[in-house]
Amino acid sequence: MAVSDSVSVFAEGTFSEQIRELVDYLVRSVPEEERSDFVQQFDAVISTPEGGKPIEEDEERRRAALTKVVLETKRLRDGSEKETEGFFNLLFAHLLTQFSPDSHEIKEHVAALLPVITSSPEAPPSKYRILSNLFNAIPRHSSLRLPVYKALLELAAANDDLDRLGLSRAEVEKWLQEWDVSPEEKSELLKAIADAYAKCGESTTSFKYTLAYVRSLQPPSQDAAVDAIVTALRLPTFFDFDPLFRIDAVVAAKDHELFSLLQIFLNEGLPQYKVWEESHADTFAKYSLDKAQLERKIRLLSLATLGFQNIGRDMPYSVVAETLQVDVADVERWVIDVIRAGLISGRLSQIAQTLHVTRATPRFFEREQWELLQKRLQAWKTGLADVLEVVAAARKKNEGPQTGSSSGLAAPVAAPQVTAA
Repeated sequence: MAVSDSVSVFAEGTFSEQIRELVDYLVRSVPEEERSDFVQQFDAVISTPEGGKPIEEDEERRRAALTKVVLETKRLRDGSEKETEGFFNLLFAHLLTQFSPDSHEIKEHVAALLPVITSSPEAPPSKYRILSNLFNAIPRHSSLRLPVYKALLELAAANDDLDRLGLSRAEVEKWLQEWDVSPEEKSELLKAIADAYAKCGESTTSFKYTLAYVRSLQPPSQDAAVDAIVTALRLPTFFDFDPLFRIDAVVAAKDHELFSLLQIFLNEGLPQYKVWEESHADTFAKYSLDKAQLERKIRLLSLATLGFQNIGRDMPYSVVAETLQVDVADVERWVIDVIRAGLISGRLSQIAQTLHVTRATPRFFEREQWELLQKRLQAWKTGLADVLEVVAAARKKNEGPQTGSSSGLAAPVAAPQVTAA
């Protein structure tokens, strides 16, 4: 259930009559013996004193009445979902009418209402609707949207139901640009989203928001950068370490013991990892890093690099085995593993004992990778030119004068095989 904009609430009656409706709903949760006093305290606020102004003409009394309603919402217990949703929708409409969306008063009122809504006995779908209605009723640029969305996020995470929010990175970035909130508050939202996805077991999505959170911190935080490095190393399916090196806070942590390990996972191989492992024996326990998992990741990354350097070629099993430091008999298992990880695509030949690589993912893309790509594109272009030349020659021959019997067809011309990197 993605939030959208604009919610209209149509209510009949005067302000005092509508406040009375809210009070009549609240009083149902009040013990029988206290109901008379409960209603009278509201009557004292909304009733028009002799010779005084009606509450519809008195802004201060209208705000006082709403403040009392907000304070008493903690009593809410009875009522159907439809009645509860209607109660909050009417209350929200009046709050946003009587108070500026970014005033201190309404922020306090919303802060008081959010835990009432999220902890109510209503079913989660009803809570989502109530909070979404409030979010959508708040002007797009108001900072008040931030705490409401965080409440929605916490509710969805608690119910393992984040898909209901229809959250997207593009939408989050748009909100962070629209909302009139501080940089610190923007960072807090990104951290809250990352934590929510982590709580629901969606570690890959969580890490994307973690990177956005670390980028947003000003000044850069080394603690947050180290946490991001540790998370990247722990994730068994995360292999793209290049984005980490584009974050100022991570680069600033170059003297940290994990930074050198991160560099190995970016552009080095198994031998360098083994050396690091021997000299940092205590680091694994310190950061809860799994040695076996890290060794598997560096082998897969090393194989991806080897594959990228040999796209369009047949690599002998022996070369792969040497790179991975495994027996030739284990090569096929590792190749299948790296293909499943999405790092390379190719074909195994058990007879020829070779791996033909058709695609591979570079671990980073700098000048060397651009030059290699240029060479492959040029080779592909040359191959296409050769094909066009053969086709043109065959067409010219077929268009020429025919000789011999009608059954004497020209032999088909076989175009050379072209491998596109």
